[in-house]
Amino acid sequence: MNVSRIYRLLRLVTLLQSGRNYTAHELAEELQVSRRTVFRDLNALEMAHIPYYYDAATHGYRISPHFFLQPVNLTLGESLAILALTGRLQSESSVPLLSEGARAAAKLESILPPSIREHVGSIIDQLSVRLGPMAKHDGANKYFDQLAGAIIRKNVCKMQYDSFYEGKSINVTVHPRRLVFMRRAWYVLAWSLMHKEIRTFKLVRIEQLEVTKREFTPRGDVTPELHFGNAWAMIPEGKMYKVHLHFTPKVAGNAAEVQWHSSQRVEWNEDGSLEFFADVDGIGEISWWVLGYGDQVKVISPKPLANRVAKMADNIRKQYCDGAGR
Repeated sequence: MNVSRIYRLLRLVTLLQSGRNYTAHELAEELQVSRRTVFRDLNALEMAHIPYYYDAATHGYRISPHFFLQPVNLTLGESLAILALTGRLQSESSVPLLSEGARAAAKLESILPPSIREHVGSIIDQLSVRLGPMAKHDGANKYFDQLAGAIIRKNVCKMQYDSFYEGKSINVTVHPRRLVFMRRAWYVLAWSLMHKEIRTFKLVRIEQLEVTKREFTPRGDVTPELHFGNAWAMIPEGKMYKVHLHFTPKVAGNAAEVQWHSSQRVEWNEDGSLEFFADVDGIGEISWWVLGYGDQVKVISPKPLANRVAKMADNIRKQYCDGAGR
């Protein structure tokens, strides 16, 4: 790329970030180039993940005002928190937003005064941030950026999606509404024209994505609280259960110290055991969680959950019994 084009692209970014909308014709005049060159330069910005957008009402272009932030004055504690929580996430560099956080931390560290940088650096060397197991996000950054733009612009999207629910790859047209990070991975909540409802799509299972120029009209609000409701994690089944679990003293502390569900409450027994209560939509997800505590937990109620856990435990026993002679 020659110097004149670099200068022109920087000038283009400055114009688009000025706060006013520029039409393609106005940009061509400001940059003293043809409209065709303007569109070629806009394409270069898109490839560089600079989030400009087109306003159909004014026929103008501009950059999201949130892309470049104004300088802020951070305290030592605030700088330390940002660097500790994001600067040590290089191993998660493929996860959308975490990778940007690591790069932001590097930039922040580079502009700190030498004395503060040395002090913060010596503290951070003694800190560690370890996240839980993560889904592989190779290639998901591209889809994350495209879907984020589509949500803002309300663009209809076409996806080829590896669906575990259908057990095959499906082609589906969606209205993307919200990006959500749940436990180990990024998901998009979107109205599916195929399923006629809001569905959850995991970014790493998207095989192909096309953001069309067609716009959709949003239907109501879409939030994790509304969509997932009282599900144990993210799969509501449409039936509420009052769950009562008994934990032995050995694991009671672990069960009690974590807010596993918004509705949970606990009662301690004199022997150090624990009674755990929650109102949960569906028993499929919670059954796996209960099974993880092995023989240190007992399902008191509901009966369907107790039966399911017992059956799963019996199937595990049979697997080991059947394979004992191998």
